[in-house]
Amino acid sequence: MQVNTSHRARISAVLGPTNTGKTYLALERMMAHSSGIIGFPLRLLARENYDRVVSIKGPEQVALITGEEKIVPPHARYFLCTVESMPLEREVEFIGIDEIQLCSDPDRGHIFTERLLNARGRSETMFMGSLSIAPLIRHLVDEVEFEERPRFSNLTYTGSKKITRLPNRSAIVAFSAAEVYAIAELIRRQKGGAAVVLGALSPRTRNAQVELYQAGEVDYIVATDAIGMGLNMDVDHVAFAALSKFDGHQMRSLRAAEMAQIAGRAGRYMRDGTFGVTADCPPIDSEMVDRLEAHEFENLEQIYWRNSRIRFTTVETLQMDLRRSPQTQGLIRPRICEDEVTLEFLAKNPDVIGHASHPKAVKLLWEVCQVPDFAKTMSDSHPRLLGQIFIHLCTHKNTLPTDWVAGHVQRLERIDGDIDTLTQRLSNIRTWTYISQRSKWLNDPTHWQNVTREIEDKLSDALHEQLTKRFVDRRTSTLMKKLKDKEDLLAAVTKSGDVLVEGHFVGRLEGFHFAADETDNAHAKRAVNSAALKALRQEMERRISVFEEEKDTAFRIRDDGFILWRDHPCARLFKGHDLLSPRLETLSFALLDEPLRQRVKARLHEWLARYILQTLKPLFELDQTKLEGPSRGLAFQLRENLGALARTKVDELVRNIEPKERKILRTKGVVIGRHAIYCPKLLKAAAVRLRADLWVIYYKPEIIPAMPADGLMSFEAETETADDFYTILGYRNFKGRCVRIDMVERLAELAWERTKKHSCPVDGDFTSLAGCSIETMGIILKQLGYHLEKTADDLKVSRKKHHIKKKKAVKKKRPIKIDADSPFAKLKNWK
Repeated sequence: MQVNTSHRARISAVLGPTNTGKTYLALERMMAHSSGIIGFPLRLLARENYDRVVSIKGPEQVALITGEEKIVPPHARYFLCTVESMPLEREVEFIGIDEIQLCSDPDRGHIFTERLLNARGRSETMFMGSLSIAPLIRHLVDEVEFEERPRFSNLTYTGSKKITRLPNRSAIVAFSAAEVYAIAELIRRQKGGAAVVLGALSPRTRNAQVELYQAGEVDYIVATDAIGMGLNMDVDHVAFAALSKFDGHQMRSLRAAEMAQIAGRAGRYMRDGTFGVTADCPPIDSEMVDRLEAHEFENLEQIYWRNSRIRFTTVETLQMDLRRSPQTQGLIRPRICEDEVTLEFLAKNPDVIGHASHPKAVKLLWEVCQVPDFAKTMSDSHPRLLGQIFIHLCTHKNTLPTDWVAGHVQRLERIDGDIDTLTQRLSNIRTWTYISQRSKWLNDPTHWQNVTREIEDKLSDALHEQLTKRFVDRRTSTLMKKLKDKEDLLAAVTKSGDVLVEGHFVGRLEGFHFAADETDNAHAKRAVNSAALKALRQEMERRISVFEEEKDTAFRIRDDGFILWRDHPCARLFKGHDLLSPRLETLSFALLDEPLRQRVKARLHEWLARYILQTLKPLFELDQTKLEGPSRGLAFQLRENLGALARTKVDELVRNIEPKERKILRTKGVVIGRHAIYCPKLLKAAAVRLRADLWVIYYKPEIIPAMPADGLMSFEAETETADDFYTILGYRNFKGRCVRIDMVERLAELAWERTKKHSCPVDGDFTSLAGCSIETMGIILKQLGYHLEKTADDLKVSRKKHHIKKKKAVKKKRPIKIDADSPFAKLKNWK
């Protein structure tokens, strides 16, 4: 073959490892000339450097040309392009090719080799890349000036680390989408989130994910080897999750140069970087480590070349020219490229071959075959679509039918679906974006460029949102970043108790306890807790003031002895020196320091004393009444038993109480009944609940007894509950049926009145008082000392014999005869 050596302009090769400033130098050299073109390996890099040059030279002087995007002002002087899209028909002063070592890439290498051999600027040509290609450049290109640039920072191997122990600002590299997603999911659960970069993503989505990482919203990025192609990021550590990959044809081990390209992303400018392995990846052998750290790699011995001087006489001639072998040492034919595979597929289609009957049509067919398959599905759907495009172009005056294009494009204008669905849809619209740049193929190319770009942007944004939603815990990552930056966190508590930190819901403030929102992992929970506690301490002073000013109705005692403020526990009661004097202890809260805790305790002490005093007022009034002897003893017993006593326990005291003292007790609300002594006011629901709580706090039963519903006259007793509990509440237990003591007194009075002369039936008058069945009433009456008799018709109650006082028999006195003359007779008559 012949190498173009007609230009005697300066040709240079600026070679070295990553992070040497090669691209920066090329941009400076191009802008020093009046015009220039630089070809990059990725559309992403072309766009990034286009923006950089626009900021210096202005948009009217700078063009962007990629397969899917063209921005070409009328007077553009500087062109930033993908290598495939370089407009080499233009004569410019400067031409640069980035990552020139990609001449050795089996799929795209022949394009880079073509630029190496034939792309020249009038004044200067520059190749940037790895040192490994230096001998081949020296062999293939005459009069090249070589400049070797050292890496600005050191690169050090740190061995193997678990994914969860990787340092912040790490990039984890895997070689399949499934593996990337699995690692990103693990990092989200353990570390709060990761950005994701794959070759299948659109540049817009990739940029958005990289920006997520660059902005510090996440500290990890998980990527395929696409990360190695000049993506400029602040990465401190690169971790390989595998050392082999599927290259589209077979699984193979990574070459040293490939590993260096990826590992070299670690470190930026003068900052050193590290690399290592993670997950199930085996360690990198020591020899390879030495080569990577020293940036010493085997020189490339051959690069890929495909004949670019092709004829379009017939399809067979075209295929023959494409298969031509190179004649120069160091050049080899690539494996069959994607466009050649498509050509072979379409060459078997009679309709396609029927239209490709002349050179112009054959050339058009070859142009159609070069439309990329962004989806990389390895199916025949893409070649079939290209076959339809070719036939439409041939049958519609070299333009595609508008309705047909609209049908394909509009079908993709949907942003619903999961990550895989959006990725597939995005790949398909990128194909149409590429087609829309072929202006001669469409009636209104500008319209379709705008439509396809708009759809691609929508899908890219939707995919970015889905990736972020799946692999990034926004709340945790934001809070962790703020904490790491030691910034003051903005916190707010809503009326409902929701805690917002930096606008993110992080949990609820329940009383003085912060209940963090449930998260997927302990790491995230720690971050949320830390952020919330730091921000909420300033809220506590205000909250304590509100607490101190609360009405007493905001507090209550729970069955287990906890004091609740607005239904949230804030303190607990323990056994004190007697039933009426429980000991109060505030709960431990991370948000309260000791002075604030003492203020809480003081307010609760004040409330508790007032609550017990007001609810059990008769006991305290009785305690303050001047009583003497037996009545004083009875009052003491009532206080000790919270206002309810069985008559049998204090019967002797009661018998010895003077009428005057009884009257005093009566005025203080004490009822001395047949079977119980009690205070009726203490049988109200609030008093019963408090008495139950005080008993439980004092005696600490293993199982807390169930409280009867408010206002119940009777209920079924729990077998494991002590009778003393029911007595304290003001009930008497009749073999499993508890009846309120005032109702017991009324039953006893009713039974006494009804059975004065004879037995009486147990009817509704009895059962309505206790709210029970006739059979249960029989048990109650029997325990009250009455006799029960069951007849054929009903159940009758009568007094037992000891209830009836027998009268002594009185003998009839014989009449006494009185002497009429006696003094007694005279006295009787006088009276």
